[in-house]
Parts: sequence; C-alpha cells; structure tokens
Amino acid sequence: MTTAALTWPELEALDTIRTDRVNGPTNAQARLRLFGKTEADVRVTLFRDNHAWCPYCQKVWLWLEEKQIPYRIEKVTMFCYGTKEKWYKQRVPSGMLPAVELDGQLITESDDILIALEQAFGPLTVSMLAPTAIPLRQLERLLFRAWCSWLCQPVRSARQEQFNREQFVEVVAKVEAALAATPGPYFLEEFSVVDLVFTPYVERMNASLFYYKGYSMREENPGFAAWFDGMETRPTYRGTQSDFHTHVHDLPPQMGGCWENGEPQARANQQRVDQGPWLGLPDVGYPEPETSRVEALHRVLKHRNNIIRVNPTEDAVFDQALRCALTHLITGETCSPPQGSDNGLRYLRDRVNVPRDMSIYAGKRLRAALEATAALVDDAQGPAIPTRNRYDQNPVEFSPEREPETENPLPFGLNWLKR
Repeated sequence: MTTAALTWPELEALDTIRTDRVNGPTNAQARLRLFGKTEADVRVTLFRDNHAWCPYCQKVWLWLEEKQIPYRIEKVTMFCYGTKEKWYKQRVPSGMLPAVELDGQLITESDDILIALEQAFGPLTVSMLAPTAIPLRQLERLLFRAWCSWLCQPVRSARQEQFNREQFVEVVAKVEAALAATPGPYFLEEFSVVDLVFTPYVERMNASLFYYKGYSMREENPGFAAWFDGMETRPTYRGTQSDFHTHVHDLPPQMGGCWENGEPQARANQQRVDQGPWLGLPDVGYPEPETSRVEALHRVLKHRNNIIRVNPTEDAVFDQALRCALTHLITGETCSPPQGSDNGLRYLRDRVNVPRDMSIYAGKRLRAALEATAALVDDAQGPAIPTRNRYDQNPVEFSPEREPETENPLPFGLNWLKR
C-alpha cells in the first residue's frame, strides 16, 4: 500500500526551518557574516568557490568563522565546473582561489591570507609562523604529498600500489605521533590554526582513500579518529564539513584523476558511497540532528523550479517523482513515483552537494529518500558523473536572474541533455 504524493503547498506547510544565515551557525549559503556586529564592522571580503569544493578556501573560511570576523562572501566558479567570471579575472588575473580583500588590499595564497589576517585580527591560538606551528605545517605538506602519490598515480602493479600505501601509512604514523603528544584531540594543547591547516586535505583523504583504495583513515587510526571527533564538536567545522559522496566525485578533475586499486574492500566501499546506505559511513560521527529531514525539504523547496528544469526527466513526470521522494523523506510513507522517473531521481541523488546545498545529515537523508523512491520503479541510473570535469555542476544555469528569490543560486547540478 502506497500513499499519494503530497502537493507542493502541503510540503511547504511542513517546512519549519527558520535560519539566520548572517548571524547564526556557520553555513555555506551565506553572503554576509556579522556575528552580531554591523556591516560597518566589515573589513574583509572572502572570494571562494561556489561549490565549497576548494580546500584552500575552506581553510580561510574556517579561520574567519572561528575568529568571528565580520566578512562578506563573493562566490567564484572553479575551472573544473565552468568558466571563471570576467569580473574576478580582472581582479585576480590568475583566477586563483581563495582571495581576500582586507581593508582594500587584495591577497591571494591561503597561507599568505592567514598571515595577513593574523596581523590584522590576532592569531587563532598561535600564529602560522610560531615555532610550534611550522613543523606541523611541514608535516601536513608531507602527508599531502604521500596522499597524492598513492591516490593520483595509475595503478601499474601490485608492488607499486603496496609501496605507495606503505609510504602513506608511514607518514600517517608520524601524524599519529604528533597527535598523541598532546593531552587533547588537537595538534596543540588547544584548538589552533594548525588544526585548520590539516582540516581540508585530511577530510578529503578520509573520503578518497576509503572510496578508491579501501582504506579508512578515521577507522584505522585512533589519533585521527579522536581529531575528527574533536573537530565535529565545533559548529564552525560542521558548517563546512562535506560527505564522502561529494568529495570522491569532486576530486578527480581537481587532482587530475583518482585511481582505484580494484580491491574488494574498495569496490564494496564504492557501492556504499554511491548507492547507500549512507548513514553509518565514517565521514561523520556526531549524532544526527532532529532537523535533518526538514532541512533537506527546506533546501529542495527553495530551488525546486530549477531542480525540475535541469533534470533529464520530463518536467511533469519529475515534478511528481520529486514530490514522492519528499513525501517519503518527511513522512516515511512509501510513495510510488511515475514510471520512467527512476533515472531522474538518481540523477539528483548523485548531484546533492554537501555543504553547498545542505549539511551532511540532510544530504544523507535526501539521497536515501531519492534512492528508496527510485527503487520502486526500476534500476535505471542517471547520466554518469563526469571525471574529467564537473560541467554538470556549472552554476550558470542557477544564476540569480533565473530564480531571483533563491538564497543560494546554484544547487544540485545541471544536465545539458534537456533543453
């Protein structure tokens, strides 16, 4: 027995989310952050990528959030999902992200940005240039290089694959030792800028190695497990945190390719990340908020016209299928979608982007509802996620001119097939 799909007005009546993007918790949708101060206090503009994919942007973003420095946000297209905006290239000819305008001065390179921000507003526990920070920053770069050597080189032989793995694990042991040298979960006695330096790529290592190599950093290393747990106590980190699905599919064009080893554990992990179940994956450890389902509903309602318009399934069919999925998401009831909508539902499932579109648990719940609803029809998949670029996520189709009421003009990707 299945239930009828709720209408859009009925779904809107269930949307109880009321958020303060400007002064509330860290979030990916804000264009202005004031932390209870006024716009007159704003001295900083952060230029970061639209999709919250850029690791160096995340580092600066977290610093501003932790220090609660009032700032504006301008969002820019990364090369892998579209054409860089002309206005940005005029300001930053290299197109490099992030950039910060501080008191009228434009600064690029994330480390230079953090040092300049420290000089203006004081350090985050310790300076980037402190004697305690520099060796740990160097260790982070060593870990980064070992990760790249393992992930981004084609697997030519079992021997080479094993060597790359051992080299990475050897560096991980050094990082584990550094974490064990402090009484708490962080790299120094207190949370500091050093943790922000490690955050972006450790998060991406955790995702990519789980998916492509069958290696779980968080589960196999107690120091990293405690560090992740400590980071997840911070609302700032939760607001920038991504999930495995987003990272493993945004990384290949950024990294020049990610190479799987074909081992059974990696294949099992890929199946889980791509098709669920998503709850219980080692990409998040804090308890699920009670608002996760309603948050997912809220974000879809905010952008439903564009979500329907760019989907490869015919509009009327996908409209009903999406309402079925949202009905299941909110009520738990089974709601059968129209025939032929399974590929469209899975197309959207594959393009939910955390945290750009919603927070990590909301993303998991929406993916699960879309998959459960699609499975009632058949097993047809949507167009494959590209690996050489992510033009399926080009923000041009979600410009404010198309849907001016949106709070974030680029959710959920696009499809070039339906025009």
